[in-house]
Amino acid sequence: MTGNPCWQAIPTKLSEAQFEQFVLPHLSLGRRGPPPTLPLHRLFNYILRALYMGCQWKMLPIDRNAKGCPEIHYTRIYRIFRRWQADGCIDAIFSGSVHQLHQDQLLDLSVIHGDGTTTAAKKG
Repeated sequence: MTGNPCWQAIPTKLSEAQFEQFVLPHLSLGRRGPPPTLPLHRLFNYILRALYMGCQWKMLPIDRNAKGCPEIHYTRIYRIFRRWQADGCIDAIFSGSVHQLHQDQLLDLSVIHGDGTTTAAKKG
């Protein structure tokens, strides 16, 4: 079975320009506490990687710093993800990026499949 050459893989890493265009406008930023040790762009790429891999957060491969230690702890990445999820940022990123692609006429709607079927549960 040959693949369609126009299909693209699920993105697991965004460039800084893509992050600033599609993601950053929709993120809630913390107002208290110390600033993040890593740029938001890198944190978001870690979240994308975890979601793509489907692994446990503690199994997420994290780059090491010059001292050989992980550059950030996996629990910090998880907490940021949960905060963005609770604030509605993840939904806003999806909606905003689809809207932007539609405005730029880059959204291909020729093949859309929506499945609205439901199965009734049997009792007894």
